[in-house]
Amino acid sequence: MNPLETLKNWWGYESFRPMQERIIGEALSGRDVLAIMPTGGGKSVCFQVPGMMREGISIVVTPLIALMKDQVQHLEDLGIKALAVHAGMTRQEIDLTLNNAAYGDFKFLYVSPERLSTRLFKSYLEVMKVAFIVVDEAHCISQWGYDFRPDYLSIGEIRKTVNAPVIALTATATPEVADDIMDRLGFAEPNVLRSGFERPNLSYIVRKCDDKNGQILSVCDSVPGSGIIYVRSRKKTSEIAQLLTAHGLSATFYHAGLGSSERSRKQQEWKSGKTRIMVSTNAFGMGIDKPDVRFVIHADLPDSPEAYFQEAGRAGRDGLPSYAVLLWNAIDVRRLKQIETLSFPSIEFIEDIYEKIHIFFEIPYEQGIGRQLKFNLDEFCSRYKLQQSSVFYAVRYIEREGHWTFSEDLDIRTRVQIIPDRRELYTLELPDPKMPALLEILMRRYTGLFSFPVSIDEDAVASALGTSVSDLRQVLYKLAVEHIIKYIPADRADVIYLHHDRLRPGNVALSPKRYERLRECYRRRMTTMLEFVEEAETCRSRFLLKYFGQEKTDDCLCCDICRDRRRSSSETAARLRSFIEAKGGSYTLEDIRSLFGAPSEGTFWTAVLRSLIDSGEVPPYHD
Repeated sequence: MNPLETLKNWWGYESFRPMQERIIGEALSGRDVLAIMPTGGGKSVCFQVPGMMREGISIVVTPLIALMKDQVQHLEDLGIKALAVHAGMTRQEIDLTLNNAAYGDFKFLYVSPERLSTRLFKSYLEVMKVAFIVVDEAHCISQWGYDFRPDYLSIGEIRKTVNAPVIALTATATPEVADDIMDRLGFAEPNVLRSGFERPNLSYIVRKCDDKNGQILSVCDSVPGSGIIYVRSRKKTSEIAQLLTAHGLSATFYHAGLGSSERSRKQQEWKSGKTRIMVSTNAFGMGIDKPDVRFVIHADLPDSPEAYFQEAGRAGRDGLPSYAVLLWNAIDVRRLKQIETLSFPSIEFIEDIYEKIHIFFEIPYEQGIGRQLKFNLDEFCSRYKLQQSSVFYAVRYIEREGHWTFSEDLDIRTRVQIIPDRRELYTLELPDPKMPALLEILMRRYTGLFSFPVSIDEDAVASALGTSVSDLRQVLYKLAVEHIIKYIPADRADVIYLHHDRLRPGNVALSPKRYERLRECYRRRMTTMLEFVEEAETCRSRFLLKYFGQEKTDDCLCCDICRDRRRSSSETAARLRSFIEAKGGSYTLEDIRSLFGAPSEGTFWTAVLRSLIDSGEVPPYHD
């Protein structure tokens, strides 16, 4: 079966989108390939079709758990066997899933990047027959990109064990980042395929304004259909949603600080059309495949063209006219420059934060590896009288250097440790008959309970006990009161996972040279973003495409600059016709210069005059 027949057989499509077939051909030939495709360009087909054509299982690395679950469900609905391993699963669940991947007839294994370096995953990887290694959001592996994630570096290590072609996919990579991706993934030879990034149905509109709320209301009132409004702060999401609701518009808000069930509910209500407008931080949108988004508004200035291009690109995936509106003013520019200062505290400050966090959790030198620390930024900064934003970026930079993993708003499962040893446990008289039954279930399902707190699946344990989750929690609480168990209830928090023992001062390897290059990369992205909003003559689409390495492009004819230019050209043509008619059709270039001034790119009068002469609307001028 060839690629097109495979596409028709499993997905029911009659043809490929631009570039898909070529990417698939490269993968099937055994070559590593980096595919740079626009958001909504059909990336999944580029690895799912070759994955179905090759013997073995394709490992798909993606950081988006929601997307991972959706794709697995979609594949299963098509009759294709797929699995997923991600944060929040118990060791037992992961073990069973990886066992199925290694010894079952599954075609796709989706894995979140932090799982790649675990001993359990590596042990199963050695016995898997891997057809392809697929890297989604591949820009996350580049330290010079805007969204670097250290866990992605583990993919390079996989290549030392697995001899399978790599299919890397991203929607945002400059030429420099593309080279870094291929280097990090160990490409045998450079092989980049870029799809055209033009979005002829998407109008980029940039407005400098002080009354942003008024502009937001104006766009929401004048553009029918679904929309997303991006803001920087969590507080602002609820404020703008309330503003829209007060004006009779259907709106809600979304950010990473909300509970997972609430986020899922809000997301589903927006996707189904029950809610029209989503006001969100950048936590919303990754992996959201809603084709009929008519507008995306950025109420705050993004700090990189990559983030802006990806977020704006969520509008109009169905090909119908849509709008990407960016609102900015002088306050945004000042804030962006302040963010650079806050984002790059000194190396000395960063080393000090490394020390203070270990002291905060009372971790001695040469200890701590593997510990999971529930990190409260407010509490930490309050104790040491530090500025929160500087501490946050210091923690992020230490993660970048590989010392720990920092996860925000992580759902932490209930954890249980049995305090007495096994022999003593059986001699205890327990006041509630559910207690011994629960302890038996826990000991049967989980290992290590007598040594350290172990994460448990409350739903599964409650079902085995024949009770509800709320009743299960009551029994766990009673066991804790009796000092039978150490009970750590489920929570949602920021978590630091230590990759090694605490290092002594002077041994915390932070590279000043790399640090300066990262700062320069950030400054370059920020400067480009400022140039973009201040641009008055270059088509918005051409500006963005050139940044991503696509040099040969035409004006989009629908952004604010192209529209102003067309309006200006129309007005200029009318003035030229009137002036030449008043001259009786006899005129010189000097006459036109006296009317418009010296020719320049901004006035367009030379091009307009040439067009009028070529079309016969006015006679040629005299030398």
